[in-house]
Amino acid sequence: MTENKFQEQPLNLLSKGLGEVPDGFQAGGVGQLGWSILDEDVSLPVAVLRQSRMLHNLRWMQQFIQRYGVQLAPHGKTTMSPALFRMQLEHGAWGITLATAPQTQAAYAGGVRRVLMANQLVGKANMAIIARLQRDPSFSFCCLVDSADNLDDLGRYFAEAGQRLRVLIEYGATGGRTGLRTPQQEAALIEAITRWPQSIRLVGTELYEGVLQNETAIRALLRHVLERTRALADAGHFQEPEILLSGAGSAWFDVVAEEFTGQDLGKPLQIILRPGCYLTHDAGIYREAEQRFLASNPVAREMGQSLLPALQLWANVQSLPEPGLAIVALGKRDAAFDAGLPIPALHHRPGAQLPPRSVPEDWRLTRMMDQHAFMTLPGNADVRVGDLLAFEISHPCLTFDKWRQLLLVDDEYRVTGAVETLF
Repeated sequence: MTENKFQEQPLNLLSKGLGEVPDGFQAGGVGQLGWSILDEDVSLPVAVLRQSRMLHNLRWMQQFIQRYGVQLAPHGKTTMSPALFRMQLEHGAWGITLATAPQTQAAYAGGVRRVLMANQLVGKANMAIIARLQRDPSFSFCCLVDSADNLDDLGRYFAEAGQRLRVLIEYGATGGRTGLRTPQQEAALIEAITRWPQSIRLVGTELYEGVLQNETAIRALLRHVLERTRALADAGHFQEPEILLSGAGSAWFDVVAEEFTGQDLGKPLQIILRPGCYLTHDAGIYREAEQRFLASNPVAREMGQSLLPALQLWANVQSLPEPGLAIVALGKRDAAFDAGLPIPALHHRPGAQLPPRSVPEDWRLTRMMDQHAFMTLPGNADVRVGDLLAFEISHPCLTFDKWRQLLLVDDEYRVTGAVETLF
């Protein structure tokens, strides 16, 4: 991995969630400034990453994939942070999954050299980005295809570029997202692949099971893809010694591991799981998924303690305009709200010598505007304007993309560093 250039750049003082620093101060020195969230050294709201919890999550997932004998290519769109990609690669990730050519370019600039683009590569400008990156012989790339038209476009473009593009056939579900639905589509795509031997190399198959919500339907789709992969292997369509087989978002990676491992396709099989949210986990939709797999997955049960929420948002109580209502200086510009509103977790009064205390269960956000959150609480609650509140979130992807940099903190909420995002 190349050195993260962000650490050597002047800290962007026009961004939110920072304290006072000298002009030109390098981002890599943030941990030396002695900031503390609890001592109000940082402008709120601020997004923080709890380092000890992230390290726990990294080690947990590394152990999980080792137990199943599979590979991990976490979806980088979750964080779009080269520093966090580096942490994932250092803890056993095979590569990084991305969704677009510009994301791939950003990851490459951050030192990533193996990318699975879990999406179709469409449009000449996007193809040009990948062709430029592929001039580096150390860069390994593959993307998805699900139509003969797209395949022909890719074949023509990369033939003219004098390159070969590695592709995986994507299978999908009716009513879902992308991916083949019918045998006729598959046959047309295979025929198109044979038209471009000089520029297209079929290396595997892929699906995204997260478009389905029912475990029975998910397992059926996984078994269908296995059946089609075996048929393609028997027909000699894969063009590398090892077949890549990829699935698994952040909610069902345990089921994908169960269904895909232990299969004999007559050729070596590389199974690649792509959960992205395990690094920070959450207190919403992925915690619900965790409860399911802890109850049903034997490997997860044996491993004991599972993933921990590591991403928090801290904000001030801004106003107490009427009994039972607190307005918090946190809004849609700062936190995801598509999968549930942020969840109040900790309360701290500036100047208090005690650590933050847990928030009572009857303190709840009811709605958010751009810069304001409405929190209901008992009329006699001990809360003041200026108090600090920590919020857990649901769906970390759409919180990360609201921050250009996030602060790393230790267990006492002392700032130890910062990471950049490249959305």
